[in-house]
Amino acid sequence: MILAMAGGTPDHAGLAATVTALLNRQLEGKKCRVYSADLRVRVVATGFAGYPDVTVVCNQLERDVEDPNTATNPAVVVEILSPSTEHYDRGEKLRQYQQMPSLFHIVLVAHDEKRIDVWSRGDDGWRVATANVGERAVLDGVGCALDVDDVYRDPLSE
Repeated sequence: MILAMAGGTPDHAGLAATVTALLNRQLEGKKCRVYSADLRVRVVATGFAGYPDVTVVCNQLERDVEDPNTATNPAVVVEILSPSTEHYDRGEKLRQYQQMPSLFHIVLVAHDEKRIDVWSRGDDGWRVATANVGERAVLDGVGCALDVDDVYRDPLSE
C-alpha cells in the first residue's frame, strides 16, 4: 500500500528540512547520504513501498529490481508525524519498516509536541527511546544525534 502525501503543512516541511540539514552536517565525511521525501523505499520481503520524509543510505545505494528509482537499503528513515498519518506511521508503516534488514533506526518526529521517538534495532529486537525538550535523540547506528531543541527551533518565531 502506498499512501500519497504530497503537499504537507509549513510546519511539516520545516521539520523535515531541519532534520535533513542536521543529519547532513553530522554525516559529512561519512559514506552516507541523506535523501528527501522524493526517494521511495521498498521492503523487499513484503513489497511495501513508501516515501519517508527523510532517508539515510550508507555505503552503497541498493536499487529495487522492479524499479531502479526505489531504494531497498536505508539505514535510517524519518517520518514527520501529522494528525492524519500518525496512527498509520506508528502502526502498519512502522511494522513494515522494521522488516528491512539494513535499517538501524526509524525516527518519528511528533507534530503536536517537542518529542522524537527513535526505534532502534538491537540484538534483542527493536526498542524505542523518546527524547523530549532539552534531550537528544541518539542514532548510534550512523553516529548521529538529533537535539530536540534544534529540530523544533523556528527562527521565524524567535
